[in-house]
Amino acid sequence: MDTDYSQLALIALSWTIYGALHSLLASNGCKHYLSMQIPLLRRGYRLAYNGLALLLLIPPLTLTYTFQGAPLWQWSGASAWLSHLSAVIAIAGFLWSLRYYDGAIFLGTRQWGSTPAQQQSAVTERFTISPLHRFVRHPWYFFALLIIWTRDMDAAFLTTATVLTLYFVVGSRMEERKLIAEYGEPYRRYRRQVPGLVPRPGRYLKHTAIADLYTTQ
Repeated sequence: MDTDYSQLALIALSWTIYGALHSLLASNGCKHYLSMQIPLLRRGYRLAYNGLALLLLIPPLTLTYTFQGAPLWQWSGASAWLSHLSAVIAIAGFLWSLRYYDGAIFLGTRQWGSTPAQQQSAVTERFTISPLHRFVRHPWYFFALLIIWTRDMDAAFLTTATVLTLYFVVGSRMEERKLIAEYGEPYRRYRRQVPGLVPRPGRYLKHTAIADLYTTQ
């Protein structure tokens, strides 16, 4: 079957639009503007953001999985088991990491039930390092990449994987600008010592170095 490059371009465009909207809506400027225009969003912005992020996934995922293309590669035998094991490890790592996040803040339920002053107190937290953050600055992005790049590939999924990888690179840098603005020098020092998206042998934050980061807060 001949590759339908127009459909691949549509898949790439849909993921690009998703990433652009996701990053735009996550920006402080956009949040402030929309909250001023729609007062209800002052309490419900995070809830609306998460809900919209899920809804906006439908078009690019639908395009990706309805593409009828020949496989580029498929895992088999021991490599298939290794592929599945990598995905299981990534999912387990993601679930384990949730214990180090405040789920109510992440989902937006705490902001919904609080006053503006309480909301500001809830989102302004001390810079802390979870166990996984000692090895990679963005563990959730790493787990997503691990799952994405260990799947069977056709042209549509390869297009999706490539665009999402680029988004994680760009999105992580945009996110870190906000973290530097919020935490300043402690985060800059942390950033110099720990890799961004993929752990590297020998490069991680030692337990003794964590306390040194906090002394600058």
